Amino acid sequence: MAVTIPYFAALTTYFSYGLLFVFGHLRDFFRGFTRSDSTPPEGYAPLCRDFEDFYTRRLYHRIQDCFNRPIASAPNAWIDVIERYSNDNNKTLHRTEKTRHCLNLGSYNYLGFAAQDEYCTPRVIETLDKFAISTCASRAEGGTTSVHEELEALIADFVGKPAALTYGMGFATNSTTLPSLMGKGCLIISDSLNHSSIVAGARGSGAKVTVFQHNIPEHLEEVLRQAIADGQPRTHRPWKKIMVIVEGIYSMEGELCRLKEIVAVTKKYKAYLYLDEAHSIGAIGKSGKGICELQGVDPANVDIMMGTFTKSFGSCGGYIAGSKELIQYLKSVSPGHLYATAMSPPAVQQVISALRLIRGEDGTDRGARKLAQVRENSNFFREELRKMGCEVLGDADSPVMPVMLYNPAKIPAFNRECFKRNVAVVTVAFPATPLLLSRARVCISAAHTREDLVRGLEVISEVSDMVKLKYMPPEEEVDAHLKEKRL
Repeated sequence: MAVTIPYFAALTTYFSYGLLFVFGHLRDFFRGFTRSDSTPPEGYAPLCRDFEDFYTRRLYHRIQDCFNRPIASAPNAWIDVIERYSNDNNKTLHRTEKTRHCLNLGSYNYLGFAAQDEYCTPRVIETLDKFAISTCASRAEGGTTSVHEELEALIADFVGKPAALTYGMGFATNSTTLPSLMGKGCLIISDSLNHSSIVAGARGSGAKVTVFQHNIPEHLEEVLRQAIADGQPRTHRPWKKIMVIVEGIYSMEGELCRLKEIVAVTKKYKAYLYLDEAHSIGAIGKSGKGICELQGVDPANVDIMMGTFTKSFGSCGGYIAGSKELIQYLKSVSPGHLYATAMSPPAVQQVISALRLIRGEDGTDRGARKLAQVRENSNFFREELRKMGCEVLGDADSPVMPVMLYNPAKIPAFNRECFKRNVAVVTVAFPATPLLLSRARVCISAAHTREDLVRGLEVISEVSDMVKLKYMPPEEEVDAHLKEKRL
């Protein structure tokens, strides 16, 4: 989904960043005459002296109260956010004893499992009593329990693969698996907007890495055809392996992968397909099985399926699902399996319980109702945002919906004004997004009631008017529409 910045927004955004950079460098220049605490020891090169350090000091620190907000409750539909203050222009933030009860529009709690649950919580407590908090070992050295094996069998069956392997951390699932599968003489073709864990894993693999234009199968085919024709650099020998990597839902765009078309391209050119379903597994599809179910793609056509348990299952960690040979191979070579601490047993049980509830194995239809609720909530909220004139990215059914901010001054303004009105939002800027494409990322949960969503829309509409965020023409008067929804 290409983002077209409105002309006036682009102009003011460039001007604002230019102004910040000029004044930042002027402050750095005069700082050299007045302070010496940043001077490195004699004979040492500066440890932090690049663009990222400049950005952190001169831009990020000015608005860092908008990020990393600590909370004092479970990340449910409403959360208690700890208030902070600063005496040095936000360079240092101090916590207070006060909390603010806020509508939570930032957490990944798509199905509402992050808080206490009548089915999941008792089982998690039983597992805590039996296995304790941690295995204190890697999976390969005494860290594998019966619940780990139960989860792996359950998740493999859920996604339609013969076997699966769990990891203690979602980021490490990508960053340690890719170097285990790809190496010198291999080619990785990655979507240009893939997550940083994929970028880290691809770079660490030693394979040649190239990208294709975001979610455009036609360009992927061009890149694949050219790569096969050219072969390896200098020698022009055939590639040992070619792997295409995509995501089910792109976390900063809220956009669904065009998986069916990408599968057709990879099969045509005999390239392996690696699918990251961190944000799509459990959140989309009629029974929560992700992008394959939603778009009617046979999981057998996806060679490697990856996902995390932090978004839809209210837990932590991740998994790789594939053939039995693949999983057995990863058990012998993947650093995330061999050296990292295993998933906490209570966290494993949380995923098992959530999965069983989603599949209806608890004897109720609560799982089906949660899946229907997150779809209904997401589509309602997205349409209302668009009707009020906000520029919203993302596709139907996706619980992730970025609201474009663009201008750097609007990042803290939107965040702080929403917080004053007891709505907690996540604002995202460089380096998580391109410099000009800052945004507020709204995440919707099945735990949100219609009253919660209407309240959030009222606040966003009010703040958007205040900071001039309604870049698109409104389809109708939102206030009248919201009143009608209440009736």
